[in-house]
Amino acid sequence: MTKIQAKKTLNATSRTAKIPADLISIAPMLDWTDRHFRYFLRLICKNAMFYSEMIAAPALILGDRAKLLEYDGAEHPLVLQVGGSEPNLMARCAVYGEEWGYKAVNINAGCPSSRVQCGKFGAILMQTPMLVADCVAEMKAKIKIPVTVKTRISLNTVAGDGFESLFKFADLVQKAGCDHLIIHARQAKLNWSPKDNRDRLPLNYDLVYKLKKSFPDMFISINGNVKSLDETAEHLKHVDGVMIGRFAYGNPYALKDMDSRFFNDDRPVLSRTEVLEKMLPYIEKFSGPKHYITHHMLGLYHGEPNAKAYKQIMATGDVEALKEFIKKNK
Repeated sequence: MTKIQAKKTLNATSRTAKIPADLISIAPMLDWTDRHFRYFLRLICKNAMFYSEMIAAPALILGDRAKLLEYDGAEHPLVLQVGGSEPNLMARCAVYGEEWGYKAVNINAGCPSSRVQCGKFGAILMQTPMLVADCVAEMKAKIKIPVTVKTRISLNTVAGDGFESLFKFADLVQKAGCDHLIIHARQAKLNWSPKDNRDRLPLNYDLVYKLKKSFPDMFISINGNVKSLDETAEHLKHVDGVMIGRFAYGNPYALKDMDSRFFNDDRPVLSRTEVLEKMLPYIEKFSGPKHYITHHMLGLYHGEPNAKAYKQIMATGDVEALKEFIKKNK
């Protein structure tokens, strides 16, 4: 997709009036939420905001920009997430995102991975909230689309429950012009893996709710172990938006009622088999190994009696076996 095509697609994308796509979003997850997964999931969720995988600012500036930024127009609405800490470089990346038709540009200030820390972005940026604010301000000065930030409550080294640190962070980025703050409702420990951070540090949803009360005019979303649409609805009583992560990847069809329930969109929901039928042309057109696409679809039959057979086909990317599976399950 070219820059011009991307812009045209964005302008033509149907959005439910007065309900922001940010109401519910799908978290950026490295190696998971690539363009193939987003194309697939869009067949199930028509309105939620999708995010790119995180792209490091130096890679976007020095690397194959077209390859990093390309997507199918069907993926919209779509946000570009960038990792970086140099305001001028982040501003350049924001311009690229706007040129390519992304709905917004998001700053990664919450990932605890050691790989990310080496690049001086992710959770380590919570040590320097003013630097994040400088990045926001510089990006806002260069683009018209929203600039957003995804972070965590705080680092686990701060005193108390982290609220004071989070309040300061939110205050600084709001004053810099941040349009949307997404908070993973955990503290973060540097030099622990993302998995250890998830498994060994507790969630604190109430603290994020408390922050929203302190910033009533700021669009704030909550993220962290959201496992159902019922949980999503409960969070929306306290905050402006909910970001769903691993649950959307592992059990994507559990989101099938999202559009009607939260976006007043009553278009027919595709069956699992219909989703596969619509994916077939996309898979067949792809010139690379088919399992690059199909392994992202493993969760479609989660909990179903035929899940094992389905997963075996998806793991190998056998298109002919997939066609037979579709015939048998119509």
